[in-house]
Amino acid sequence: MRKSPKFKWRMTLLTSLLCCFSTSILSQELQATVHINHSKIQGVEATRFDHLQTALTQFLNDQKWTPLHFLTVERIPCSFSITVNDYDHANGFKCSAIVQANRPIYRTTYSTIIYKNVDEHFDFDYADLSQLTFSEDQVVQQLSALCAYYAYLIIGINLDSFAPLGGTDVLQRCLNTAHAAQALPYKGWESFANNKSRFAFINDYMDERLRPFRQLQYAYYRTGLDQMSQQVEKARVNISAALTNLLSSAHQNRPNSLLPQLWTDYKRDELAAIYDGKGTTKEKEQLYSILFSINASQSGAWESIKR
Repeated sequence: MRKSPKFKWRMTLLTSLLCCFSTSILSQELQATVHINHSKIQGVEATRFDHLQTALTQFLNDQKWTPLHFLTVERIPCSFSITVNDYDHANGFKCSAIVQANRPIYRTTYSTIIYKNVDEHFDFDYADLSQLTFSEDQVVQQLSALCAYYAYLIIGINLDSFAPLGGTDVLQRCLNTAHAAQALPYKGWESFANNKSRFAFINDYMDERLRPFRQLQYAYYRTGLDQMSQQVEKARVNISAALTNLLSSAHQNRPNSLLPQLWTDYKRDELAAIYDGKGTTKEKEQLYSILFSINASQSGAWESIKR
């Protein structure tokens, strides 16, 4: 049967509406990719690691971590690069993981890192093809606790970058998870024995003395990078103010906290690019002094800012 032009027009309109609607469908919070490197492990079928990679990817992406409404286009891109250092049936998986989360910058194609860290004790047990579940009321499974911790942390930091202290509720859930997971027989949840532990990071992040570090997330991203496409000079001035007033205060308030150092580690190249040939001599010398005092290991990048 020949379709009339009117029918074709209606179908085209319906298709267009469906396409538009699909971009606004409510969704989960994360858009996670998981990669497992098991090249160090011999004598174990590769399918075991493939199943684990699939299970982690599905759990991170399919779980609804908060009651917040995220659109599909608002899902937070993040990655878990896991290296299996040792494995046996009795002791499970001994791994390290690089966890990273990104954030798109307004009116650009640029994506900036909002969190990146190496977890040297990403250890867990996992029965092949078993289902991952998580309950905040009863944290009993190490692998799902790791996923929940990083999911809450990434979502919370992301929310902080869009509204001042906007991630407080989610970050409190991250801290609660870290507290509960201390009952599990795995490293990385220690309270005060290690300032690089998962607990130490979220405990510092929620410490009132490091409130300027949380405020930095909004000031740097929302009033800084998000303004770059339209008001470059104003955006750079806002970033300078954020570093001078907030990052510096956070370091002064808690000089032993690793948070400012970690942040400058993954912001090194971005900061160098922002001030490449821009800014006053006084402004750049002040920033050099602040950044060097926080993270002398990146002195080469800070020198490039001062030039």
